[in-house]
Amino acid sequence: MISSNSTPLHIVIMAAGLGTRMRSSQAKVLHRAGGMTMAELIVRQSLRLAPRERICVITGYQAEEVERILAPYGVRFARQPEQLGTGHAVLCTRELLEAEPGTLMIINGDCPLLRAETLEALLETAWRPGVAGAVASTVLDDATGYGRMIRNAAGELEAIVEEKAASVSERAVREINTGIYAFDAARFWPALKQVKPDNPAREYYLTDVVSILNAAGETLLPHVVADRREVLGVNNRVELAVADQVLRMRKAEALMLDGVTIEKPETVTIDADVTVGADSVIEANAQLRGDTHVGSHCRIGSGAVLRNVKLGDGAEVLPYCVIEESVGGDGVRLGPFARLRGGNELGEHVHVGNFVELKKAKLEPGVKAGHLTYLGDCEIGGKTNVGAGTITCNYDGLNKSRTTVGEGCFIGSNATLVAPLRIGAGSYVAAGSVITHEVPTGSLAFGRARQAIKEAGAEIIRRKAEERKAKS
Repeated sequence: MISSNSTPLHIVIMAAGLGTRMRSSQAKVLHRAGGMTMAELIVRQSLRLAPRERICVITGYQAEEVERILAPYGVRFARQPEQLGTGHAVLCTRELLEAEPGTLMIINGDCPLLRAETLEALLETAWRPGVAGAVASTVLDDATGYGRMIRNAAGELEAIVEEKAASVSERAVREINTGIYAFDAARFWPALKQVKPDNPAREYYLTDVVSILNAAGETLLPHVVADRREVLGVNNRVELAVADQVLRMRKAEALMLDGVTIEKPETVTIDADVTVGADSVIEANAQLRGDTHVGSHCRIGSGAVLRNVKLGDGAEVLPYCVIEESVGGDGVRLGPFARLRGGNELGEHVHVGNFVELKKAKLEPGVKAGHLTYLGDCEIGGKTNVGAGTITCNYDGLNKSRTTVGEGCFIGSNATLVAPLRIGAGSYVAAGSVITHEVPTGSLAFGRARQAIKEAGAEIIRRKAEERKAKS
């Protein structure tokens, strides 16, 4: 939280629009960059400046969905039922905020790259003695389409002129309005009430507040933001992709500065909430998504995808694993080409090898399932070895049932374990067996037909095949 000014800060986030240039049925602020909706990114930066009860999000299009996603942050909401301009949007917060003293900051909800440090600098400008507010600006080589920041001889902000209304000399100005403001609340609200929809669109423009305050003799200052990417916002899918790339690189750089090796940082995809311990290595093209937490001294292989995964120290995920909603203890070794579908709990030093699939499986420490195995709805005791081709038959067409295997068992290759089933500790299951009944502790279980041999049978089969071929 900022503490350089004694007056309280209230933040309004404008998130009511559809965003027609996105070519989407989804509200603009619900589009994702860096693994998070743009609305969430702005709220998170705002929470670094003000407590949640002083943050108000204006919603409109798909308001219920925007509010559902932001509800866990504890912010307040105001509805804009009709899209009648930026001034009208802020007026929709009047009942909540007009009586509140201090500073009112207004932010666009489509600026995913905006940093709290930039907003703090804007506030420092707004808090200068005798100043009624500040407007964030940036300088463009080509300012076409943007409102121009018109300064007086003292460098103060005199007006914001939209391009359609600008004179030739005003159009030559390269400093543009970003739509991010910080006003003294006591002076802002009376000015906002004076805004009229005197324009072809019949909308209430927030920029008119600048002219109204100037006419009242108030001082407003521009605050130039050097990195234009922070403040220009996202208007289409191309700009969204650029923002995503910037956020991903910021995240990768932060992890590397904290002691994580990322072999090709430009190729990885790491979401905002991901944590990785020191001395871990992330190989090229890996994806760490959602609420994923990786311990120290781990290795995440090329092409691996982890979503909402927690791994202990020393874990190794070999290339091209897909792991979701799972927990792995220290020293687990997964893959390559393993798939963990969700709800899995792996103890320390568990080995899940290539082309093994798990679903709601609990594997106690030391379990090994090296290859070509499906383990679903099961619990496997510590130090059990599961042979290649083993499957748990957990679904009978109507119900899911569980399989429990005790500690220290040996499950032979190509075993079929038909749930519900319990196999006692220390038991052996012979390769190729179909096991349908409980196996007592320390037992040997086998369920397969006796092998039969017919001498010269192969030659008979080949001869008959040739005869059929000749007849056809």
